[in-house]
Amino acid sequence: MTKRWFTSLCAMVIAGPAVAGTLDDVKARGQLNCGVGEGVPGFSIPDSSGRWTGFDVAMCRAVSAAIFGDPDKIKFVPLSSNQKVLAVATGQVDVTSRTTTWTMQRDAKEGVDFTVIVYYDGQAFMVRKDLGLKSAKELAGGTVCVTAGTTTELNLADFGRANGINFEPVVFDGKKEAVNAYASGRCDALTTDYTQLAAFRTTLADPKAHVILPEIISKEPLAPLVKHGDNQWKDLVTWTIIGLVQAEELGVTQTNVDDMKATTKNPDIQRMLGVSGDYGAYVGLGKDWLYNAIKAVGNYGEIYDRNLGSGSPLGMERGKNALWTKGGLLYVPPIR
Repeated sequence: MTKRWFTSLCAMVIAGPAVAGTLDDVKARGQLNCGVGEGVPGFSIPDSSGRWTGFDVAMCRAVSAAIFGDPDKIKFVPLSSNQKVLAVATGQVDVTSRTTTWTMQRDAKEGVDFTVIVYYDGQAFMVRKDLGLKSAKELAGGTVCVTAGTTTELNLADFGRANGINFEPVVFDGKKEAVNAYASGRCDALTTDYTQLAAFRTTLADPKAHVILPEIISKEPLAPLVKHGDNQWKDLVTWTIIGLVQAEELGVTQTNVDDMKATTKNPDIQRMLGVSGDYGAYVGLGKDWLYNAIKAVGNYGEIYDRNLGSGSPLGMERGKNALWTKGGLLYVPPIR
């Protein structure tokens, strides 16, 4: 076996067969179809002009920019909790970026693949302050608004069984309906991810009249998901998001990305921005894929601050969602 023949064989194996996939469909269509929440402040919600904004929205805009060099070649599809996995599995959307918890059943059984964790959350309870409750364990005999077909509904049942608490779940198909029912007084409590409770509280008539109880009863690692079986597409979405986190680690921002690309001597930044190597080719894109994504939406920290953190009405601390170098859980593999 000659060295040249062996090299050619390896290249064929690595490249695999030429099979049209999601990326080809997206390019041919001229837009990315992204599934988002129906309206969760901070994560996915239309602004006063109808433009979708939020943390989850920015993740999809980054993918659009990586593919097209344009964050606006995108169609946002609002999905209920019952639709968010099925819409990806059936090809209604190319990716769902919608406060969706990565679980074994969804990942291994329901025809989707999760990409990378973008937010670490946990389930909590919100109640009216005048109830005087200090703990979710005091909800015995009460009613709890919850969304159907979610890990939230399952966790609520587990919490009740584990603690010997009998309460009445009031189940709704959509999160909007659950929030509205709680706001109207139909339920004593509303349960969902802590961050969403904080977001929904800002929409209530008197936010200060509601408190989030201290218990966090679950792990909710939130991640965008794609259809099972298209490895190139999964890699593209995964590594685009990884690039946003690595950009924050390396100090590359929406403002300085042009200067960094022109002047940096840091090999990690050079690889990320396409100055050296051709890493975009690994996921079917050009050298500027991550430069375009960062230029369009900023790095992970900028996205967080703008939508959930100090630059937003929520004003939430990074906590577990800080970089690993700052005491958080965000730790991503290298681009090299």
